[in-house]
Amino acid sequence: MISYKEAGVDIDAGNSFVDAIKPLVKSTLTPGCLGSIGSFSGAFELPSGYREPTLLAGTDGVGTKLRLAIDAGKLDGVGVDLVAMCVNDILCNFGKPLFFLDYYATAKLDVEAAREVVAGIAEGCRRAHCALIGGETAEMPSMYGSGDFDLAGFAVGIAEKSEIDRTKFVREGDVLVALPSSGLHSNGFSLARAVVKKLRLNLGAEFDRRTLGEVLLEPTRIYVDDFLKLKDHVHALAHITGGGIVENLPRVFPSGLGAKIERAAIRTPEIFKLIASETSQAEMDRTFNCGVGMILVADKAEVDFILSNSDGYVIGEVVKGEGVTLA
Repeated sequence: MISYKEAGVDIDAGNSFVDAIKPLVKSTLTPGCLGSIGSFSGAFELPSGYREPTLLAGTDGVGTKLRLAIDAGKLDGVGVDLVAMCVNDILCNFGKPLFFLDYYATAKLDVEAAREVVAGIAEGCRRAHCALIGGETAEMPSMYGSGDFDLAGFAVGIAEKSEIDRTKFVREGDVLVALPSSGLHSNGFSLARAVVKKLRLNLGAEFDRRTLGEVLLEPTRIYVDDFLKLKDHVHALAHITGGGIVENLPRVFPSGLGAKIERAAIRTPEIFKLIASETSQAEMDRTFNCGVGMILVADKAEVDFILSNSDGYVIGEVVKGEGVTLA
């Protein structure tokens, strides 16, 4: 007779994990939450005050950054990354995040490692002012190697229907304001790890006043507070993820408009300069955020307010044409 545990799945460990994360989940709950952990689904009451309330949804993972975190044994930040990559996208359609769900799949459940990851997810949810209302943990020893796991995140937000399409608000002459990234965020790590390997760099070596590993694993910045403060003063937002500025910024422009950006104006952290030493500028432009995590598109009359109420800085303007010119 073979038990489920002998086959590689430990139900008792799963139950211990649920008990371990209950206080973490509770710390994220917001007024719209209904029920509690342990139900078959998460429930959330739609907030009032919207004329045409429309739900927005986003999903993402952490990508190859997770490989680096597992190898380094530093898991506290990847949960923040998971939340950030989902909620930052929702902001670009003028949505306010409401709730979040996660999926954690592993070969064998390590309760403490999984609790550390969920602690990061809870921290990300608190930063995003959204509730962690559900999740799923799966042990699949035939799918993953020993010590490995993967993450997926799912966020739901709410917006006014008339505010979702930002392209109709963008005008020629609008100013482009960059909000700094906290680092690589969660994109381009396959290339970044290849450069680290080629240069034979030690992740524990000092780099830019920290260790190289700490710089690479810096959690993705969450821009919810910036959005809530500035939303009435901007025409559009572009989350700069995989594809860089050149592929993400055009997504908020109507046909016939593009962007002119002064490359020298971009404040580029040292980690990007290190990677750039082993690849082309074109690869950098279409792989990394290069220091710009979010771009705000705003009327010139609003720029002073934005600069006074954020850490943003001007990098360019909206012009006639298509695409992005980095001059």
